[in-house]
Amino acid sequence: MDSTLHKVETEDAPKAIGPYSQAVVAGEYLFVSGQLPIDPATGKFVEGGIKEQTVQVLDNLGAILEASDIGFDRVVRAEVYLKDMNDFGAMNEVYASRFTHDIKPARQAMQVAKLPLDAMVEISCIAYLGK
Repeated sequence: MDSTLHKVETEDAPKAIGPYSQAVVAGEYLFVSGQLPIDPATGKFVEGGIKEQTVQVLDNLGAILEASDIGFDRVVRAEVYLKDMNDFGAMNEVYASRFTHDIKPARQAMQVAKLPLDAMVEISCIAYLGK
C-alpha cells in the first residue's frame, strides 16, 4: 500500500478558493473537499434552487472522482451540509440518482447556520481507491 500523500486537481471542478486541495489521496483512500454549486467553466453559482445546486455539487464531486479513475460506486462516506433541512427531500432525490449501486455510502446530513458563499448545499466524501 502506498502511504504517500498527494493532491488531486482537475479543471473540471472548481479550483480551491482557500488553503486546501480539491482532494487528497492518502494510501488507498481519496478525501474530497466539500464541493459547492460552482460551475467550473464560469466560476459562478449555477442558477436555480436546491435541485440545480445539488446537481452541480455532484457534478463537481464526480469530476474529482473521475480524475482519480473511480466513480460514485467507490464512495464509502459522504457528508451533506444544508442551509435549510427543509431542502433535504429535494437534495436526497438528486443524490439518490447518482448513488445507484447496491452498497450506498455511509452518510450524515445536517443543517448548518451558513455555508461558504451562501450556498444552499455542500457535499464532501471519502472514496476507496483499492481494488
